[in-house]
Amino acid sequence: MTCYNCYMCYFRSNSAEKWQKGVADAPPDLLHICYIAGTRNVAGNPDYEIRTTHHAILCPLPAYNPLVPLSLILTVLNESGSIAALLDSLCAQTQPPDEIVIADGGSIDRTVEIIAGYAARLPLRLLSAPGCNISQGRNLAVRAASGDLLAVTDAGVRCDPAWLQRLTAPFADPAVMAVAGFFSPAPQTVLELAMGATVLPEVRDINPAAYLPSSRSVAFRRAAWQAAAGYPEWLDYSEDVVFDLALRQRFGPFVFVPGALVYFRPRGSLRLLARQYYQYARGDGRANLFPRQHAVRYFAYLVVVPLLAYAALTVSPWLWAAGLLAGLAYLRLPLRRLWPRLASLSPLDRARALLYLPAIRLTGDLAKIIGYPVGLAWRPRHHPPPDSTAI
Repeated sequence: MTCYNCYMCYFRSNSAEKWQKGVADAPPDLLHICYIAGTRNVAGNPDYEIRTTHHAILCPLPAYNPLVPLSLILTVLNESGSIAALLDSLCAQTQPPDEIVIADGGSIDRTVEIIAGYAARLPLRLLSAPGCNISQGRNLAVRAASGDLLAVTDAGVRCDPAWLQRLTAPFADPAVMAVAGFFSPAPQTVLELAMGATVLPEVRDINPAAYLPSSRSVAFRRAAWQAAAGYPEWLDYSEDVVFDLALRQRFGPFVFVPGALVYFRPRGSLRLLARQYYQYARGDGRANLFPRQHAVRYFAYLVVVPLLAYAALTVSPWLWAAGLLAGLAYLRLPLRRLWPRLASLSPLDRARALLYLPAIRLTGDLAKIIGYPVGLAWRPRHHPPPDSTAI
């Protein structure tokens, strides 16, 4: 049995931890160890849930055609603090790329020097593109790359040793045009632990048929990149969403391989989170993305919250309890993700992590509320392509 659609082997039980341990312990020529219960075809089940009673099945890893060159591309800008960890993880890949093409956007720190130090260990090509945005840098790297298969990641991540092997395995099927990997938080502080639980999804939160992957962990054929007209160079943030939508519109859903993991350190302060989410929301506004979700947020903060506060002050103080329950419901997903991770913390750090959750939610929401109209105001002045469609 071969199942590179690894989401089939995740399910809502503590056996997901056993799955992850099986991946870590599996030999490199195995995709993973599947823990499967029952016989349902969960790939066709939108809930993709399997119950317990586990049967371990070793799944041989399909291989893409080794005669098809594989290029890994990424962009960097002042990444001296993180680029070495990424390059070290690429040195340890069980399936190394034929080349790594890096577009530098004009770094003024030691990023370029550090990259050059890996020239003897990795098949590196470094392109200088001062002032380019991330879309321009990625497209430049793709054009310079020789591979017909293209994998994309970002500075600031660390790749699992089998990341590239798992990410490219589905291309053994010539009909596969694009593959979505996944990412996992790698926190180093209590705040980052709470940040990851709040802003980063778990596999069980993902609907593979609708998933739009971050370009931290994605791969596609050059023909797919060409059909999608590349990354949108008029957009500096949310660019991977627009690119993903173009791919999905032309080729259908991505093949989802959550075992193709990169590890991402969440933002280390509320200030950095606010900046990140302001930029994301500004990108959403420029690309006319997610207008309904943004409208719901405005309605909640500008209408529902003030009305509830007014009613609690003038009608009944018991309405504060209703507001508290609504807030807990809003924090349900972060609480569910954080709860299993609290066991390793001291009592004080547990309390800190729980108190961080509402602060992180509020900071991110306010940053989006500010950033989105800034992006919308940009559209009439710059005339983005007409096919940048709202979703």
